Amino acid sequence: MIFAGVDVGSMSAEAVLLEDNKILAHSILVVKPNPVESARLAMEMVLTDTGLSLEDITFCVSTGYGREKIPFAGHNLSEISCHGKGAWWVNAEIRTIIDIGGQDSKVIRIDGSGDLVDFIMNDKCAAGTGRFLEGIAKTLGMHVSEIGPLALEGVDPVPISSICTVFTQFDVMGFLASGRSRADVSLGVAGALARRAHRLVGKVGILKEVCLTGGVAKNPAVVQELEKVIGVPIVELSVDPQIIGALGAAIFAEERYAKMNPVRSAAKG
Repeated sequence: MIFAGVDVGSMSAEAVLLEDNKILAHSILVVKPNPVESARLAMEMVLTDTGLSLEDITFCVSTGYGREKIPFAGHNLSEISCHGKGAWWVNAEIRTIIDIGGQDSKVIRIDGSGDLVDFIMNDKCAAGTGRFLEGIAKTLGMHVSEIGPLALEGVDPVPISSICTVFTQFDVMGFLASGRSRADVSLGVAGALARRAHRLVGKVGILKEVCLTGGVAKNPAVVQELEKVIGVPIVELSVDPQIIGALGAAIFAEERYAKMNPVRSAAKG
């Protein structure tokens, strides 16, 4: 039996296929204006990679923005629960997940079964999220994927006092005009984002093991600076941290199907 999860975020969409408790395929793409279209394309990518069709999917769960509108999903769940379940599936020792996505950030606490214990989200402002990093990257004339490795070359991070994208872009232009290197500017930005996330962590509390999910987890400078401010190491996940929400949705798809069809699931097992 093949189970699927689809996560449509504000900047990217992901799909994961699970078979026999293994990841069969996954996809990541930049979102389209319509979340249904984003979900359809993400699913088409994994189906093409595996030579499968939508009819081969036993059950699908959707999560993220517009999750209620995905026509081929049999159920939908919040991305908070899905990130918790997905991270736990990858590493059962995980108890705290810091998820920094394109438009929001969250700190999620889970129990020994991967179920939600507590969480907190940032406010509606996109400060300290992937959208913030993308704006800074444009100001630096770089792709967002480049500023993390460059920041690791920084030796004297610039002081970033505001996490507002617009104000920080002005600050960045001022630092560059004064002769500061892009590496030091990038390192300063990574530190500011980490401090912002740390404030959220402080409201929920931290319990080892800790991991970082979402697209920002691919920025090594943010990981480095976050470890400094929270004072504990961040566990590196063995799968792409950007697919954790979709992975969690696929796991929930299998669990939900088993509850709805106990006889078939028992026969499979």
